[in-house]
Amino acid sequence: MLDTHTLVWWADGNEKLSANAGQAISPYMTQPGSLLVSSISVWEITLLVNKGRLQLNRPFSEWLDLVERLPILRFVPIDNAIARLSVELPGEFHPDPADRMIVASAITHNACLLTCDAKIRQYPAVKTLW
Repeated sequence: MLDTHTLVWWADGNEKLSANAGQAISPYMTQPGSLLVSSISVWEITLLVNKGRLQLNRPFSEWLDLVERLPILRFVPIDNAIARLSVELPGEFHPDPADRMIVASAITHNACLLTCDAKIRQYPAVKTLW
C-alpha cells in the first residue's frame, strides 16, 4: 500500500522516492490493481493542493485523472471497519486522521505500507518499508 507522499512521489517521478520503495513497486508494474492506495490519500492531496502546500507536475484534476487510470493502482475506500479501526488502533499512535486511516487500511488489507513517515514506521502494528 502506498502512503500519500509515496503515491505523489512515485506518480511524479520525484527523486524523494527511496530506492527501496521503487524496488518494492517495480514487480507490481504488470499486475493490474496490485498496488493499494487508500481513498483518504485523494482527500489529503486535494487538501494540500488547495492550501498551496503541495505542487504537482501538472494541474490537480489532470494529475488525479491520470493516476486514477493507472492500471496497477487500486483505490480502496474507507469502509466502516477501517473507520472504526482507525480510532481503535492498538498501542500508541499519533492523532493525524489521514495517517490513522491509511494505517488502518494497510492493517485491514494485510498490506505493507510504503512510507517515509517516521511516526508510522515506528508503529509496530503495521508492516512498513522505505
